[in-house]
Amino acid sequence: MSRKNPDKKAPPPRLTVKEVSEKLGVSTATISNAFNRPDQLSVELRSRILRECEKLGYFGPNPAARSLRTGSTGVVGVMLAENMSYNFKDSCAIEFLEGVASVLDEQKKNLLLMPGRQEFYAQSSLEAIPDRYIIYGPPRDLVLLPRIEAQRKPIVTVDFSLPNHLALNVDNYRGAKESAQRLFAKVGQDIAIIGLRLTLTDKFLRLDNHQLHDFEMSVSRQRLDGYLDAAKEAGIEISNDHIWSTPESTWNEGVKAARNALMNTPVPKGLLCQSDQLALAALSVARELGIRVPEDLKIVGFDGIPETVRSHPTLSTVQQPSFEKGQLAAMMVLSPDNFSSRVLPVTYIDRETTA
Repeated sequence: MSRKNPDKKAPPPRLTVKEVSEKLGVSTATISNAFNRPDQLSVELRSRILRECEKLGYFGPNPAARSLRTGSTGVVGVMLAENMSYNFKDSCAIEFLEGVASVLDEQKKNLLLMPGRQEFYAQSSLEAIPDRYIIYGPPRDLVLLPRIEAQRKPIVTVDFSLPNHLALNVDNYRGAKESAQRLFAKVGQDIAIIGLRLTLTDKFLRLDNHQLHDFEMSVSRQRLDGYLDAAKEAGIEISNDHIWSTPESTWNEGVKAARNALMNTPVPKGLLCQSDQLALAALSVARELGIRVPEDLKIVGFDGIPETVRSHPTLSTVQQPSFEKGQLAAMMVLSPDNFSSRVLPVTYIDRETTA
């Protein structure tokens, strides 16, 4: 049940074009031209104005506000961690966005999808359009976060946390740890891990000595720590050369990682995969290599996407409530004063790949 958050302060009001013009010592027309009619200004003057406006947290006139006295657009921006097309290939993201949309439909609000890459905003004030933001995973280009925060609008972060903002997470660490404990109880040693964006590089690689993402900013790091802590408690060693990091949760990346893992000597008896998509790809590779699942190899995924019950054998996984998470994120961003940050529980589901 939601409750008031007495410690949460309302965001400061946005700067008006008049206030910005006074701070920069130029006319309101000059500010407007910098954003809307660049041909009216010299390159040097426009660059200076845009640079100073960014420092002030002003990213141009709100397009919808020109026709609305309130300046409210009724638009909720969902900033994605990746480019937009990636999210339409990821079942978890699809379920999450469906949950967000179901609440916005009911409240008669609009949705703006925004990629998490700086290249889309180099000469744009697109991020000034929404009234409020859901940031779904840390954007690939973290420099976008200060631009969003500078607008002083309601923000809800999902799958990571930012100081002074509402956050919605799932218990990735506990779910991963429990799934690893269940697997270790059945197979013992010879475990491999297929991870997702564990390191600061976008390349496919063995973990080796590469620098890992920060725990608070990375779902994958939380899951990895859960696996490794379970291994430590069980007296099982999983060395870095048995851990792979994939740049994306896609079938092709999963196939590549699984082939590397399953062509090792000795062949792993257990495979912990940080997404169901990677696990399903690994199941296909095992079949191709003549490795029987679950007799010779047991596989566990993470996310609980619908495809896990349609595979053969069915996939053991950690289920997170992606649709409900989307609904709750939308409710939180629409009524931030009624909510506090939340961590949602996950559920381990034992199916045929670990029988």
